[in-house]
Amino acid sequence: MPSKHHTDDVYKNKKRVRKNNIKFKVSLNEEQKIAKDCILENAITSIQGRAGSGKTFLAVQVALDMFFKKEVDKIIVTRPAVSDESLGFLPGDIKEKMDPWLAPIYHNLYMLYGKEKIDKHLEAEDIEIVPLAFVRGRTFVDSFIVVDEAQNVTHTQMEALLGRLGKGSKMAICGDKAQVDLRNKRDSGFEFLSTLGDLKGFGNVELLKNHRHSIVKDLLVRYEEKRELKVVKKSDSTTYEFPLTKNWWGGYQAF
Repeated sequence: MPSKHHTDDVYKNKKRVRKNNIKFKVSLNEEQKIAKDCILENAITSIQGRAGSGKTFLAVQVALDMFFKKEVDKIIVTRPAVSDESLGFLPGDIKEKMDPWLAPIYHNLYMLYGKEKIDKHLEAEDIEIVPLAFVRGRTFVDSFIVVDEAQNVTHTQMEALLGRLGKGSKMAICGDKAQVDLRNKRDSGFEFLSTLGDLKGFGNVELLKNHRHSIVKDLLVRYEEKRELKVVKKSDSTTYEFPLTKNWWGGYQAF
């Protein structure tokens, strides 16, 4: 008797999904839980928030949650090292060059789940740190991609980055429009993402709660007010502009 025709699903290598909840060392707050739902519902989510709002913490938590539940096979973390992606002047290999800029990522990973197990997956490259300059040409399949410091990703880089998303993957793009380190702030490709909310599968969330010292929020407001007053007109109609000051990493910021 001939066997029945098999559909493709029979031969499909289905993932063994872990059903029980993952126990993290630190829990999300209510605002972050709502934002997490948005990330899980969409293929790509832009996460906007001020310094200390927990953007990267949230993205890493969702990535680890999906990874340990076997809903994705890999976690990719990418971050612009410096405003112009110049790594060559730093000593060491790529990992050693990137480590100073990746310290916040490692901190969030270890804070959520513990150093020993995270290091094991880093060594196995199940959790991979990829310099933004090296993302071009790759396709990330069945992966969770965390893009940190996305306000320093240019329009061209952002377009190339979004095009790397493969089947079965999600991307969380974290940024703060108030902390653009690019010499020309209009080169940032992050703010444009807020216009893509009408696309199916693209979500935008904003985190408002501050997780750092209570004074941080007030300080950031003052600095934002100062940036908005870069050009001041005196009573005699003379226009004054705040000078561009060079930051330690070589970028420029107007004050």
